[in-house]
Amino acid sequence: MLKEFYSVEQFEKEGDSYSAVILLNENHSIFEGHFPQNPVMPGVCMMQIVKDIVENTFEKQLFMQQVSNVKFMSLINPFDSNSIRLDFTVNELDSTFKVKSSITHKGVTAFKMNSSYLEK
Repeated sequence: MLKEFYSVEQFEKEGDSYSAVILLNENHSIFEGHFPQNPVMPGVCMMQIVKDIVENTFEKQLFMQQVSNVKFMSLINPFDSNSIRLDFTVNELDSTFKVKSSITHKGVTAFKMNSSYLEK
């Protein structure tokens, strides 16, 4: 969905915890519209990155069922630093994936979310 918006540079798993270092494409057209002269990563893109990486991790197509406790805590300017870190845990029960995630940028928490996905 976010073609050429980001790439996963590093991925690690330890128990039910996962982390990914993600490089943002600061030249992507999304940043031209959000916002000109002051690019900021859209919150919906952070939400989509979480879904994409959980899908890739479990090799399943997922449907976002529920989102709670979404917090946008700090702006991410890709020209300031184009590297972010996604940390998440997954609790899988039947075909439901409960995910607790956070994104940090330059050591500062930018985003937190609890979400549930159903397998398509």
